[in-house]
Amino acid sequence: MTVVVTGASGRSGRRVAEVARAAGLTVRAASRATGFDWGDRTTWAGTLRGADAAYLVYPSDIGAPDAAEAVGALAREAVGLGVRRLVLLSARGQDQARPAEEALAGSGARWTVVRAAWFAQNFSEGPLVEGLRAYGELVFPAGEVAEPFVDLRDVADVVLAVLTSGDRYAGRVLEVSGPRLLTFGAAVAEIATETGRALTYRAVSPKEYGAVLAGFGIPQEEAAFLVELFASLLDGRNARLSDGLDRVLGRGPRDFREFVREGVRAGTWRERPAA
Repeated sequence: MTVVVTGASGRSGRRVAEVARAAGLTVRAASRATGFDWGDRTTWAGTLRGADAAYLVYPSDIGAPDAAEAVGALAREAVGLGVRRLVLLSARGQDQARPAEEALAGSGARWTVVRAAWFAQNFSEGPLVEGLRAYGELVFPAGEVAEPFVDLRDVADVVLAVLTSGDRYAGRVLEVSGPRLLTFGAAVAEIATETGRALTYRAVSPKEYGAVLAGFGIPQEEAAFLVELFASLLDGRNARLSDGLDRVLGRGPRDFREFVREGVRAGTWRERPAA
């Protein structure tokens, strides 16, 4: 079985590619480094042709204004080339993601949507971790909202199960989360306890966070989208557990503390000067 993995150098795609290879699948990594570009449709056919399935991760965010058109167009092209089994990574509780999910469903593919809770790895990879490393502080507009942070390795295992289970999960939406609710402050406190560092969480308003993003050099339009997104996602709607992982894998999800302890051993939150 040959599976195209978009975003193969990113957080989720990298892990999906790893578990797929370990399971004996032939992985066709799709990223700009390999000649695939979501923004250039001329690069799609060469990547998709001859594959059996594809894992779709839209860059920037699945709820971005241009996501639905791109996901729908790529899905239709994939189906036309004989790639019928498509798995889309989406976000649990994100209303802005629904148009992209609907575009996938209307493509004629044997589709599955995996709606994930907030990734545990957002604390160890990407922009949020730099504040913890350099300044010992996470600044974010989440208030005291709780989230069941999900380990991306669990998400990858679910995607692999969907890809290798025939049509069992075709036409279904699977919601996956971690095993317990944590506020962002509690999550940072767990990291602080395991690292021995005095790490703190500072809640700000979405508007204030927009100013933080601007300071990082994020374009104004993108920053405005993220501010709007976080204002809706972090309103408490996701303060609940989902059982999709147990239903697909027959086991419970990894706990956030396990993720933290492994990160500590790898030196993830070791103090480093700001770049």
